[in-house]
Amino acid sequence: MVTALGSSVATTWERLLASESGLRLRQPFPELPARPLGMVNKNPAAVNDLLVPAVAEAIANAGLVPPLPDCGVVIGSSRSFQGVWEGWARDWFSSESVPLEGKWLEALPHMAAVATARQIGATGPVLAPMAACATGLLAIAQGCDLIRRGQCQRVLVGAVEAPITPLTLTGFQQLGGLATTGCYPFSANREGLVLGEGAAVLVLESADTFQQRLKVEPYGQILEGGFSADAYHRTAPDPQQGGSRLALKTCLRRSRLWPEQVDYVHAHGTATYLNDAHEAKLISQELPHLPAVSSTKGATGHTLGASGAIGAAFCLLALRHRQLPANIGQVGEGLYPGLVRKSHSANIDVALCLSFGFGGQNAALAIGRP
Repeated sequence: MVTALGSSVATTWERLLASESGLRLRQPFPELPARPLGMVNKNPAAVNDLLVPAVAEAIANAGLVPPLPDCGVVIGSSRSFQGVWEGWARDWFSSESVPLEGKWLEALPHMAAVATARQIGATGPVLAPMAACATGLLAIAQGCDLIRRGQCQRVLVGAVEAPITPLTLTGFQQLGGLATTGCYPFSANREGLVLGEGAAVLVLESADTFQQRLKVEPYGQILEGGFSADAYHRTAPDPQQGGSRLALKTCLRRSRLWPEQVDYVHAHGTATYLNDAHEAKLISQELPHLPAVSSTKGATGHTLGASGAIGAAFCLLALRHRQLPANIGQVGEGLYPGLVRKSHSANIDVALCLSFGFGGQNAALAIGRP
């Protein structure tokens, strides 16, 4: 992982359990007002600045050495190289000439996945899903499908987002979705999301392939996922919760789980007025035993398409270390009674990761101990 908390899994996880936040009030673009942002460095990151080290860490952590010709690659992003294109647009408006000389080919939306395949020498299937904030969980599910269909025995999956750009900031500002002071998930006085940079990459393997590498300890097992669309509104969730409820129920059914078997939910928890109320109601109704819930966006910011992959990584770390991360940024009583107020140890066997994106893109992924 690479997040505003740190440029490695160890640093990010340590700071998360310490309830630290990587959000700071700043603004790299002088024409825009200062906002709390989750940035990895002082200047906005490029996609490859985030993805390349995350891929390298994932491969090393899995005990693998490139090239990996039999590996598949599924790397998603909701904005991909948008920042690069915005830079070219600014140059064009200022000088009326932008000699790209083929550079645009390397900045097409799917090229982060292609670059990852090059980085690890993979010649298997390469996919680049784009499903708003549900992108990261969809990438993991597509990687699982490649293995289950016998396309490959190992797949590198994940998502990356470099959203600190003038257009992204201005767009969310015009929607009234950006916070002005901080990120407060599931709080009564939440004021909006805080954009964050980040990437998370996982190595998926079939059971047969993994059993040949007994010296490597697995983080967990991907059980199943559920996906749906609201077909309701461009930005607002369906108040009847038809789509989100379908995704959650499908995930549990395909995972062969009873609701009460879910020990922890890593919530989407954007700290926006509509999402948090919608999500708290959904979890309370569909998981009536009220499992532990937390959002980590108060620590990392909302990494948009990468948020599901980062959330899944946090679920795997929670399962391995038997530690629940706190709902960072919570103020007051909260909308859900089972919010994790302080990181603590817990005997958990099943975690659920939720993502809900613009356009009514709903995703739920169940993850179990190995």
